Amino acid sequence: MDAPVKMIVGLGNPGRTYEDTRHNAGFMVLDRLAARWGAVFKADRQRKCEVAAGPGVLLVKPSTFMNESGLCVGPMMRFFKLDPRSVFVIHDEVDFPLGVIKLREKGSAGGHNGIKSLIAHMGTQEFPRLRFGIGQPRGKGEMIGHVLGKFRPEERELLDVTLGKAEDAVLYTMEHGITRAGNIFNAVPG
Repeated sequence: MDAPVKMIVGLGNPGRTYEDTRHNAGFMVLDRLAARWGAVFKADRQRKCEVAAGPGVLLVKPSTFMNESGLCVGPMMRFFKLDPRSVFVIHDEVDFPLGVIKLREKGSAGGHNGIKSLIAHMGTQEFPRLRFGIGQPRGKGEMIGHVLGKFRPEERELLDVTLGKAEDAVLYTMEHGITRAGNIFNAVPG
């Protein structure tokens, strides 16, 4: 049985330097949801994040760097006494091309350091997530530059479509659960 979504976490890096970078795909989706709901992010310095209130759900952006996202999410989850399965996480995924999103009920970090941090601080890997495809770097050894780089101009249109698809997937998950949402959105070609 799917747990109702109570907190949506978008992963990314804080600050203007990292705005619109591939690694900040989670932040981008949260920004769209916040705009839809007229929600405004406010700093919660104690729990190292920015928080906005949506309809029956918290939107959370860690204000730590990606690799330390758990320092925000673990304390937020415990403060609000949330079941980890009700914490929905959105993060970038280099193993999928731009245009592809995949929903997952639970699982390992798969090499994603932000997810590794969440697992360590939440004490479980059993939390739902949306993996937002950002594609592989063009050359070998360019991973850091790729994930911290901005989307190319020729990718902007597909980025916007994919952000819309991710937003729809989150909304559908909130209403129908991760299992049903995955059956629909994971089957949609990129």
